[in-house]
Amino acid sequence: AMRYKGYEAVVAFDADDRILHGRLLCTQDVVSFEADNVSELERAFHAAVDDYLAQCAESGRAPDKVFSGKLVVRMPAMLHRSAYLEAAKAGMSLNGWITESIEARVHGMQEARPT
Repeated sequence: AMRYKGYEAVVAFDADDRILHGRLLCTQDVVSFEADNVSELERAFHAAVDDYLAQCAESGRAPDKVFSGKLVVRMPAMLHRSAYLEAAKAGMSLNGWITESIEARVHGMQEARPT
């Protein structure tokens, strides 16, 4: 994934048109860009983010936020207790244990994807 100013994009190759297409993730507005090569794609991505932010400013609306890293999670009380106990056994804070658990899961999923 490409990253710029906290925004991320996914890229796909269109074999018929022989062009790279990109799309911003986590925005309600569809923000896309395209180019013939990787260098141009990066410039187009940066321009798309900058244009998106400028359009939001001109229209007086806030752009969709980038992720802050703060997350409120609701779970069953017994799961909360079990997680707390596991964190304590590991000598970690609950926050650190949850973060480490999510990282392990996400990295495991990424490694399982075909390249």
